[in-house]
This record gives sequence, structure tokens and C-alpha cells, in this order.
Amino acid sequence: MKTSIKKVVIASMAALSMLGMGMSVNAYELNPEVKDVTPALREASTVGVWTHENPAMKNAPNKDAILVMTFGTTFTDTRHKTIDAVEKAIQAANPNVPVYEAYTSHIIIDRVKAKEGIIKLTPEEAFAKLKAEGYTRVAVVSLDVIPGMEYTYDSVVTKMQVNNFKKISLATPLMYFQGTEGEPDQVVDFLQNLKSQFPKCGPQDAIMIMAHGTPHPGNAYYSVIQARINQLAKTDPIFSHVYVYSVEGRPNINDVIPQLKEKGYKHVTLMPIMMVAGDHANNDMAGSDPDSHKSQLEAQGFTVSTYIHGLGENANIRNLYVERANEALADLQK
Repeated sequence: MKTSIKKVVIASMAALSMLGMGMSVNAYELNPEVKDVTPALREASTVGVWTHENPAMKNAPNKDAILVMTFGTTFTDTRHKTIDAVEKAIQAANPNVPVYEAYTSHIIIDRVKAKEGIIKLTPEEAFAKLKAEGYTRVAVVSLDVIPGMEYTYDSVVTKMQVNNFKKISLATPLMYFQGTEGEPDQVVDFLQNLKSQFPKCGPQDAIMIMAHGTPHPGNAYYSVIQARINQLAKTDPIFSHVYVYSVEGRPNINDVIPQLKEKGYKHVTLMPIMMVAGDHANNDMAGSDPDSHKSQLEAQGFTVSTYIHGLGENANIRNLYVERANEALADLQK
């Protein structure tokens, strides 16, 4: 198998008939000697926007919708400023295609209903609603930041719907491609857009950007983010002050503190790189408990400022999510 990645359509009708599907995706270009593209090989070589066509519904009329999947939040204010704002931006960019929403966290769905009387749909419920309303083609947009455990869930729950729609596409998360073989470096794109919310830094000021962290191998993206930060610092001084860490993965705060001390920083600004500024941002990062990141840093002699805003509040980041939605919709409408 070649390792170059580019926009290709791998044609193998025999393999397609085994799955009852057709795809138009970014994929590894298979070696020409591969004559029988098995369903397993096709799925394994699929990268980028995933698209599925259901031949059993080929004669059904096209009626398109966008479904935004998000973990959700119980924090009402940040929901309006982030999740709702991103969905509105996607809708504004595609005024003729309605935007629907699904929460992947059942716990959050229950809490929002109990607290606010608002009913949020699960992905399964949202797909059922779309089918009942006659939609035949659905572009699914994930508000995940990296392709970790949550994005895997989005992918699986989407693929379970393949027999219910004429065509389904699944967008990539905020960061996916890393500049391999001519593909965009979306990690650098993210950082350049995130920079708009960085404070000015003097020699003793550092910025710690807080990710979620995951046991999924996708956690390795955080190491890539730090590597790109270090690379960008060679030409843009602001990045020489920036360190990534996570709540539930590596690197964590204890990995970063020795680096801050080595560089002689005295003041640290903490900011989340999560869609919403929810429990992790308000409590784990900025809370008053002794084990919060703010308290831990203060105990080590640093003065600490907190920037409690989710990524969805940043217009530049919202535009990146609009791009992801547009990519999925473009593949859906081919």
C-alpha cells in the first residue's frame, strides 16, 4: 500500500456490492496491484470525510440536512456562546440546508432536561427525526477537537444509520490532517486561529492551553500540538510562551510545571481548548479547591490568570468548524 494521501475514488464494484455501499473520500491510494479491494481494506484506508451511499435508495429524492453532534454541556451561558453559536454559523453558511443537533452525553441530556426543561436529542433520536421528516441525505458534523474517543463514537453511531438514508457523510473534527503528503496541517491552522485570544506576554508570562485528554490513542495529538507550537515559536515569539496540557491525559500539569520553572516564568494564564467552558474550565482549571490547576500553580509560587471561554466563542475557530461542515456537505451533494 502506498502512503501518499490524496483525493481519490477507489473503484471496486465487487467490494461495494458486498457492503451495499459506495464512497467518495480522502483515502490512501492503493497500489495498482491490489485488484480486489475488500470491504475491510476499503474501510481501513479511509481517511478524511467519510461518505456512504445506499444503492437501495438510489431513486429516492434528495432532501438534505446537517446534523451537528456535540458532547453537550450543562452550563447554559457557555452553551449559547459556543455550541449554539457554531450551529448558527453553520446555518448562516448554508441557509438552504437545515441544521439539527444531537447530544452524545445521555447524562448531560438528563441534567439539561431536569434543570431547564429543554429536551436534547441523542444521535439515534436525531436520525430518527430526520428520517421521519423525509430527509434522505445527512451531513454529520462533529464538534470534537481531535479524533479521539468521542469522535470514534460519532463515527460508529453515524455508520449504524447507513441503511436508513440515501447518503450520509461525516465531517472530520477540528484537527485531523497534520500536513502529511500535501494535506493541510490543521494543527497549525488551529493554533494560528487560537492565537487571536492569547494575551500579550512579557519575559515572565506563560500561557497554558488546557485540553481534555483521553485514553484513546488520539491523545498523541497533544504532543503534535506542542511540537507545532515549538515550530511556530521560531518565527512568532508569542508561541514561545505557550504550553499544552490536559485534564485527563498527558502531558498533564505536573509535566509542564518543571518547564515553567526552568524558563523562569512567574505568571501563567490558563485557558481551555475545549468547545465549551464547562465543568473542566470552571472547576478543574480555575476552581478554588486545592487540587485545581490554578491552586496548584499558586502553591508553586506562580501568579495565575484564567481565561474562561470555550473555543466556540472564538469567531476564528467557529469559521474552522464551518469549513468542516462545508466539506462534509460538499461530499454529500456530489
